[in-house]
Amino acid sequence: MAQNGTLVIRAALEGQRSIRRDIEIEASQSLYKLAETIVAAFGFDFDHAFGFYSGLTPAKMMRQHPRYELFVDMGSAEPGAISVKRTTISRAFPAIGHAMIFLFDYGDGWHFRVSLREARTKVAGVRYPRIVAARGDAPPQYEDWDADDEDAPTYGVNPVTGEKIIFRS
Repeated sequence: MAQNGTLVIRAALEGQRSIRRDIEIEASQSLYKLAETIVAAFGFDFDHAFGFYSGLTPAKMMRQHPRYELFVDMGSAEPGAISVKRTTISRAFPAIGHAMIFLFDYGDGWHFRVSLREARTKVAGVRYPRIVAARGDAPPQYEDWDADDEDAPTYGVNPVTGEKIIFRS
């Protein structure tokens, strides 16, 4: 994949794939920049750790390689994980159709299926990254729980399956 062009990446909310954003971004940008752009495209705050995973099912997500995690850049990753700040998008997405799971916020477990849709030539005067298509309204990042509500759930992620777990007291 050429480093001097742009890539169109589709990020679709897992479980609600009709909610999606197509993002055009420079191929030479890092996975960190792609993550920041995906999160902004859905109106979320960029305030949690994240990773890109080759395993496309919850059971395979954390086991299949390569996997790219912010934890590497923070100095606390498990063996085998790769930096998101030092990996270009074109390296992680080597061919049209290549897909990964983008997991944002390990507590709330926002899963996005991210796939390379097309490669383009960079256009002079255009600012990248940019959203080139959007479908569906993004859900709120956080539930609107009353801080005093004792019935408000606490979230976790099953480390084996990657599924979101709600704990109620």
